[in-house]
Amino acid sequence: MKQLHWTRKRIFVVALSICVFSVSFMPSVTQAFNIGNLLRIGGVALVVDRIAAPLNSFINTLLIRQNAGTDFATKVVPIISVGSASHIGAAQVTGPDDLVEQTKAVLQVEGDFNGLRVKAVIPIDSVNPTRFSRIQGVGVSAIIDINI
Repeated sequence: MKQLHWTRKRIFVVALSICVFSVSFMPSVTQAFNIGNLLRIGGVALVVDRIAAPLNSFINTLLIRQNAGTDFATKVVPIISVGSASHIGAAQVTGPDDLVEQTKAVLQVEGDFNGLRVKAVIPIDSVNPTRFSRIQGVGVSAIIDINI
C-alpha cells in the first residue's frame, strides 16, 4: 500500500513538473491564464477526482428528493472558468454513458452583455482550457463552488 502511495506521488510530481516546464516555454495563449492558475486547476482537478464519486451520489440523491432525478449517466468533473475572472470548481454532467465517460471537465466562459453577467458552460474532453473539443449531447446538471 505504501509503495502505491509513493508511486502516485511521484507520478503527480513528474506530471506537475512537465506542466510547469511546458507552460514556461509556450507563448501566452490568453491573459486569463498564468502559471499560478494552471497549478490551481491541477490541484482542484486532483481534489475533484478524489471526491467525485461520493459527491456525484450526493447530488443524485439531492435531485431525486426534489423529483428531479435522471435516468441518464452522471459524473462529477472539474469546472474551469475563464473570462472576466478565473474561478475553479466542479460540475455534475449528465447524458448518455459513452458521452459522459468522454467528458473530462466543464469550461465556463464568462462575459458581459449590456450590463448582464453571462456564463456559458461547455462540457469538454480535456482539463486543458486551451486545447479541447466540446462534447455534444452532454448537459450540466449541477455546479459545485470550491473556495480556495
